Amino acid sequence: MPDSGSNLLLDALSEESRGLILARAKPVVLPLKTVLYRPDEMPQHAYFMTSGVVSVMALSEDGDSVEVLMIGSEGLVGSLYLLGPSAGHTQCFVQSEGSALRIPLPELRRIFRSSEEIRDRILEFVQVQTFILGQIAACHRLHTAEQRLARWLLMVRDRVQSDPLSLTQEFVAEMLGSRRTTVTLVAGGLQRNRLIEYSRGRVSILNSELLEAASCRCYQIIKKINRNLYSDPLFADGAM
Repeated sequence: MPDSGSNLLLDALSEESRGLILARAKPVVLPLKTVLYRPDEMPQHAYFMTSGVVSVMALSEDGDSVEVLMIGSEGLVGSLYLLGPSAGHTQCFVQSEGSALRIPLPELRRIFRSSEEIRDRILEFVQVQTFILGQIAACHRLHTAEQRLARWLLMVRDRVQSDPLSLTQEFVAEMLGSRRTTVTLVAGGLQRNRLIEYSRGRVSILNSELLEAASCRCYQIIKKINRNLYSDPLFADGAM
């Protein structure tokens, strides 16, 4: 996992291109539950994550929500808003506190249009995110609650690289689009099998290999998609 202050997308750029962004970006701390953009609104800033995790949530008209993307220090929050004037019906907030390099979206848009290298790297990241979004959508529809919970916990752990994870059952249920009672039942089963330990809103992964076996193949597919973009231990086989 990159050290605090590092972002894999920025690290993939030449020194000159990276300097164009860093000259206009400001380091910021992102407390838990900070909203980075809201539905149907064009965000004011984009964020190159350097630690922590943010969730992109799809919302329904009746107020239900489900996580469709997870972004850590491998990427850029707000990249889709560089592609055109439309505002999406999604919300993005900090699920695990961290830090980022924040840049005004109009500034990044100008750099995106003027620099071929930066544009190519960001478009590659957008493509990867699109593939992952499709895989997660399929996962929500096709796989069991236990498989989806195992996949989600592994994805969070890959990005925060710490134990225990501070996660309430209510929060996990919102991320997975499940009932809290379902999450309670499934988490209890994983705990009885000694895959995780759950207590007072804190989750520790006790056996990553067994948890991966309990997960669907979506976890490895998503990891492979990221690995095709970045050569980094975060997405290497056998990481964690």
